[in-house]
Amino acid sequence: MNPPLDASTQAINGIVRNNWGRLLASLIGTLRDFQLAEDSLQDALESALDHWRRSGLPRSPAGWLLQTARRKAIDRIRRHRNFERKAAEYAALIEMEQENPEPPEEQTIPDERLRLIFTCCHPALEEKTRIALTLRTLGGLTTREIARAFLDREDAMAQRLVRAKQKIADAGIPYEIPGAAALPERTASVLGVLYLIFNEGYASTSGDTQIRRSLCDEAIRLTQILYDLRRGEPEIMGLLALMLLHDSRRDARSNASGNLVPLEDQNRALWHADKIASGIQLIEKALGLGAPGPFQIQAAISAVHAEAASIRETRWQEIVGLYDELLRIQPNPVVRLNRAVALSFAGAADAAFAELDRLKSDLAGYQPYHAAMADCLRRAGHLPEAVSSYETAIGLSTNPAERAFLTSRLSAIAN
Repeated sequence: MNPPLDASTQAINGIVRNNWGRLLASLIGTLRDFQLAEDSLQDALESALDHWRRSGLPRSPAGWLLQTARRKAIDRIRRHRNFERKAAEYAALIEMEQENPEPPEEQTIPDERLRLIFTCCHPALEEKTRIALTLRTLGGLTTREIARAFLDREDAMAQRLVRAKQKIADAGIPYEIPGAAALPERTASVLGVLYLIFNEGYASTSGDTQIRRSLCDEAIRLTQILYDLRRGEPEIMGLLALMLLHDSRRDARSNASGNLVPLEDQNRALWHADKIASGIQLIEKALGLGAPGPFQIQAAISAVHAEAASIRETRWQEIVGLYDELLRIQPNPVVRLNRAVALSFAGAADAAFAELDRLKSDLAGYQPYHAAMADCLRRAGHLPEAVSSYETAIGLSTNPAERAFLTSRLSAIAN
């Protein structure tokens, strides 16, 4: 059993999870150097662990970390062999520290996150690298979490992130929001980034809880900023609608003990009606523009769920039809998996199992595939086969809350 964390460690862990992106973006905005900013912030976190244990938490922990990280950056610059050349480059940073001896209040920390997203999503970087780098810098996800989101090896993802930061430095990629001409082509990659950040918050792959609310809130906030920037873009509207509709169910997705509650068992009275109304209004407006995209279709699927009074009253055939359209635009195994689950609820069990069998090799190491297979088998009464699938899903689960839920389902049919 792990010993309880002291207050300083808890505070630092909370800041890393909730404010890493904001602090790092502010540092990069000043330093224009990804690696220096990340190294300096890490130095500041190490100092905080020592100072806060001895002196207690400062009035503004985030402000203290930002100020300390700036000073750590100055120390690193001064130790550099090329300090004479670097001194002029970072003169503004040095002057900033001389003029502002007190840590800034948290509300006065400059918010550079949107600028950082577009820097990470520059066309000079491979699309997968853009998404991974932004997840690391803005969302504060670990390399392991990002690798899992991509179904990649952790060491391969670590190398990708190192190469990305080096390429930004070598190529002189600007730290800016692109102009009107370049904005549309960069938006699709940004939306992919925000979607993965939201997904990691909505169904966390690590940690003690199934839902990391701060990541969901961050993804929604950043998507809202994008929407304000480009209100006529239907896919931005679709993504924002999708997030709001999913997030409307957050309070019903776990019980008082923190145990996961599946969609069919959720108390729909706990769903947030205001978020549902906002999401439905957005997706109807987006689809009315006549340019449906993958996020709009997924939001439409979520809207069908939101409008149903129960799992039995859900319009499953309509959902299957929407997945057919999504497959036309975005043919991949995960979409096919979700369509198979919808088929099983729509009363087409044979078609669902046929599709699941076809996906076996493509998704052999994908935990949601085995969890979905187990659930379909359980509902169809194929209990011995369901036991095997539950055991595989449990073995692939990295989230304790999810693992506990699957274990309870397994126990219910194994006895």
